[in-house]
Amino acid sequence: MLLSILLFSLMDASVKWLGASYPTTQIMFFRCMVALIPIMVIISIRGGASILRTTQKKLHLLRSLLGIAAMGLAFYSFSMMPLAEAVSILHTAPLFMTALSVILLRETVGIRRWSAIILGFIGMLLVVRPGTDMLASGSLYMLAAAFLIGCTTIVIRHLGKMDDAVCITFYFTITGVLVSSAGIFIQGWINPLPTDLALLILVGFLGGMAQYLMTLSYRHLAVGVVAPLKYLTIVFGGSIAYLIWGEIPDLQSVLGISIIILSGLYTLHRELIRNKLSQA
Repeated sequence: MLLSILLFSLMDASVKWLGASYPTTQIMFFRCMVALIPIMVIISIRGGASILRTTQKKLHLLRSLLGIAAMGLAFYSFSMMPLAEAVSILHTAPLFMTALSVILLRETVGIRRWSAIILGFIGMLLVVRPGTDMLASGSLYMLAAAFLIGCTTIVIRHLGKMDDAVCITFYFTITGVLVSSAGIFIQGWINPLPTDLALLILVGFLGGMAQYLMTLSYRHLAVGVVAPLKYLTIVFGGSIAYLIWGEIPDLQSVLGISIIILSGLYTLHRELIRNKLSQA
């Protein structure tokens, strides 16, 4: 899980670096196209194309489109925002997921989790700083990405009961290749320099390996053990951003990021307790 988090942080930093020179759809294309390679290897190891059979084609399409939209918004925002702040806004996705589960899935959320959700959104507002420059700063795009990730997670929770995780990942990735290819016709293609081409390929490799390692960690360890470690992406991302771009969050951002982390950890804690009680 720690290695997965480090690889995701390196991928985010690479996307931020490339975003200054290349269209978002071109970066997305490499992210998805290269990631198909390890996915196809895993499919072959797990028994071939039979693992891709599904009766939930519409749900796969919905999950894929939501996920691709979230990826595009996040990648675009990375080039505009300080990395630690961008990643911290993405971590409000579980708060959106919990709130949406009440509306869409009729789940019951107690006063403690609602308090944590409200507190998390207050932290998010400290980082986002609502105002007329939300578009220019990229914070509104990243907030929309977090919302879409929350929606995506709900769909994945439903799909995961019927289809294998590799199946879900494959359809998402192949959809990403198709959508980003279409997007290139709109945004255009810039022939990358040799060093940038290597970095574009690295984005796909880092994303694919990070996703696979995270899947392995959830397979071998309890969610309550590994999920809190995901918040280290803020620390890793912030450290990388400081070393490369000299980014240092101000006091208000640090306060907001801290609130987001604490509310997210508490929401996860209450979710685990609720799951144990329902199993009992």
